[in-house]
Amino acid sequence: MGKIVMSGPQNVSLDGVVQDPDGAEGFGLGGWFGRFGGEDLAEWSKVALEEALRAEAWLMGRRSYEFFGARWRPRSGELADRLNSMPKYVVSSTLEEPDWDNSTVLRGDVVSEAAKLKQELDGEIVVPASHRLGRTLIEHGLVDEVRLVVFPVVLGAGERFFGDGGIHGPKPLRLVEARTIGGGLVFLTYEFARNV
Repeated sequence: MGKIVMSGPQNVSLDGVVQDPDGAEGFGLGGWFGRFGGEDLAEWSKVALEEALRAEAWLMGRRSYEFFGARWRPRSGELADRLNSMPKYVVSSTLEEPDWDNSTVLRGDVVSEAAKLKQELDGEIVVPASHRLGRTLIEHGLVDEVRLVVFPVVLGAGERFFGDGGIHGPKPLRLVEARTIGGGLVFLTYEFARNV
């Protein structure tokens, strides 16, 4: 049986904003990821490779699928090769022909499709950057673990990882690991505490 992990890694500001980290979406406060350079991003890249190598598959919404596909399809190198070759599942009612290798479109109910994937796959099913999809899966008890890379910047506005709506009631988590990446990033791993 597989486990669903929100990661990739999932980048968040100190105040929980996940919106437009690279500035491509046109959000006024976007581009905060690129403000960190040198050692921090070099170490972040190592974490991203570790995450990709341990993943059995990626599960994404259509927007994340298109973003990552456009970014990684034309590239080569260890991380690009892994992302291009791994199985990818995209939740979409409109995508007809996926154009990224090893991609499968899931057209049914997202909760049922994700539960079926957990039964069919062994290993980690990683949900990268698809925070809306992730919130739906969390609400239905399908996410097992959340891995966040916290960037030391406060944005004050923007869509947050655990934003308004989508998740009802408390969802207790248990800290599994905390480590520093580079000189200023923190990598946090939490698992959902069932039966608490």
